[in-house]
Amino acid sequence: MDGHRISMLGTGLIADFYTMTLHGQRGRDQVEVVYSRSEGRGSAFRERWSIPESTADLAAAVNHPDTDVVVVALPNFLHEEAVGLAAKAGKAILCTKPLGRTAEEAKRMLDVVETAGVFGGYLEDLCYTPKTLKAIKAVQEGALGDVTWVRSRETHPGPHSAWFWDGRLTGGGAIIDLGCHCIEIVRNFVGKGNRPVDVMCHTDTLVHPIADEDNAVALIRFESGAIGQFEVSWTFRGGMDLRDEVAGTHGTIWLNHFLRTGFEMFTAGGGGGYVAEKAETSAGWLFPVGDEVSELGYVDMFSDMFRAIDAGGAPQETFYDGYVVNAIMDACYRSAKTGRWEGVELDWRGGSTARISSTPEMYDGLVVIKREILPDGRHKLILKDEASGDFTDRVVAGA
Repeated sequence: MDGHRISMLGTGLIADFYTMTLHGQRGRDQVEVVYSRSEGRGSAFRERWSIPESTADLAAAVNHPDTDVVVVALPNFLHEEAVGLAAKAGKAILCTKPLGRTAEEAKRMLDVVETAGVFGGYLEDLCYTPKTLKAIKAVQEGALGDVTWVRSRETHPGPHSAWFWDGRLTGGGAIIDLGCHCIEIVRNFVGKGNRPVDVMCHTDTLVHPIADEDNAVALIRFESGAIGQFEVSWTFRGGMDLRDEVAGTHGTIWLNHFLRTGFEMFTAGGGGGYVAEKAETSAGWLFPVGDEVSELGYVDMFSDMFRAIDAGGAPQETFYDGYVVNAIMDACYRSAKTGRWEGVELDWRGGSTARISSTPEMYDGLVVIKREILPDGRHKLILKDEASGDFTDRVVAGA
């Protein structure tokens, strides 16, 4: 299968990561034209990545005659315009996170793509890290039983570009920037057919003189009874902290994606060079990353997207997924204002999920609440008499 020719919209950090991945990893897909609102940045990006053309005309980049895929790596407030142009051009669209600034905006983009009948992929890289993909597979195969709780944490010292700090352009603060990652990670573990029901969220602006939140924590209740928890911050010092935890009825998974991953280095001099995304220093104890684009999920993400385009199927992360994430974030912002649980309002397509339940173990006519092994090998049982409601301990011989 021949590779794809790409219109890259945007020249910021995420466009660098995307182009680095496309040109350096998969190989056969090439960026043919890059769009930037600044001719100077566009020219510099073109030269840096050996791209044939650059332009400051968004429509010209989207409608370039030699491209079949449009990658939207633009600030949030430009997503809808770019997606509309690409859908009208009949080209496959890959859009960075978050899909929209609100669920309403995301739904309009979803409708435009579906009406045009074009491919829509949601570029949610942190759902494609090698560790995450392996963990999701283990969960789907039943290794953890029923998932009861998922915690996802993303914190760092704050975004790279000025527009990120302006909620009028982004739709919010740390939740819009980081919470979108965490929410979709949670959904992959609890199951995408597991409807998000309601949300309790707390936000605050603790450090930065901005109008939007620089810290937030939230709980998401799902139809199965599972709870998703996310923690996001733009005030964490020491780099970028990406961690996930998954708990189920039969097991637990802990993931650390960026700090404390096994590569630690100390330098008294410091070379002054790049260490890793969001690193705050190049001296002292450092946490370099071996293959950053792979460990952050970009390689597997683009491979999945292009496989799906070639096969005429759906990728792991779709525009609909992006819309659901926006709907959950909207509920987070409502909850932060009211201080109450707020329902998730969305056009749900995922069906229904039964509540987590199990058939309890019985012993001598009593329900086994817990079983543990004592140092001498005997088993201690915590038992409940259903008739009286009383709980008792009983020590028995081996299992």
